[in-house]
Amino acid sequence: MVHRFTRLLGYFLTLSLCGYVLSSESGERQPIRLATTTSTENSGLLRVLLPAFERDSGYKVNVIAVGTGKALRMGQDGDVDVVMVHARVDEDKFIAAGYGVNRRDLMYNDFVIVGPASDPAGVRSLHDAAKALARVAERRAIFISRGDDSGTHKKEQELWAVAAVKPSGEWYRAIGQGMEQALQIAAEVQGYTLSDRGTWLALHRKLDLVIVTEGDKRLFNPYGVIAVNPARYPDVNYKGAMALIDWLTSPRGQQTIANFKVDDESLFIPTAVQVKRASP
Repeated sequence: MVHRFTRLLGYFLTLSLCGYVLSSESGERQPIRLATTTSTENSGLLRVLLPAFERDSGYKVNVIAVGTGKALRMGQDGDVDVVMVHARVDEDKFIAAGYGVNRRDLMYNDFVIVGPASDPAGVRSLHDAAKALARVAERRAIFISRGDDSGTHKKEQELWAVAAVKPSGEWYRAIGQGMEQALQIAAEVQGYTLSDRGTWLALHRKLDLVIVTEGDKRLFNPYGVIAVNPARYPDVNYKGAMALIDWLTSPRGQQTIANFKVDDESLFIPTAVQVKRASP
């Protein structure tokens, strides 16, 4: 009887210990801190992607939607676990400096220049984005710049440099805000702005603006996802970051991106793996 009781006690202790271990492992699934661009937030993409990932993985993702520059600075300071951004030159610098690891190509879309249907700067006939901005500057038409060190702002600055224009004056208004706000202000004042296509498609029905320039190869807009380096910041949730990166670049994650549409138009094109494009 004593031996039997001892065996039963040992059995229950083993079960309790296993339950404790499983509970501890589950408890280790601390939330993932994701710093990402306002374009992935404003477009509605994250509202589709992240719930699917959370269901599949058991992780919770806390999103900080900011410009690419600020997202990379948060990664540089170890304040987040993973960044999803769109400024390849800055991403490469971030990795070379030892702040990020395991960058993966995620998806792409493109930028568009939008403005009033009346097109006071007369740029609609121009397919060269730099020449279009030069015409806006020449005509002193109102231009709304995000002015927030975002990927879109960086692209805008690149285009001004190609145009050999240093924008300044009353016509050029840097607002220091996100893409949605820039589009709303441009619509209110009937000015021009540079937008990623994803946010434009998500919001254009509410805006009194039209696309005036698109298709220039300089307007290509690739996105990458990068884990913050755990060797530099041991407290980051590297396991969670890699779980998110692996899922986003998996066939399931990439198909979810491909299926995300507004008005039967894809907002982002996945690049990590080949997937079936959803038909209209």
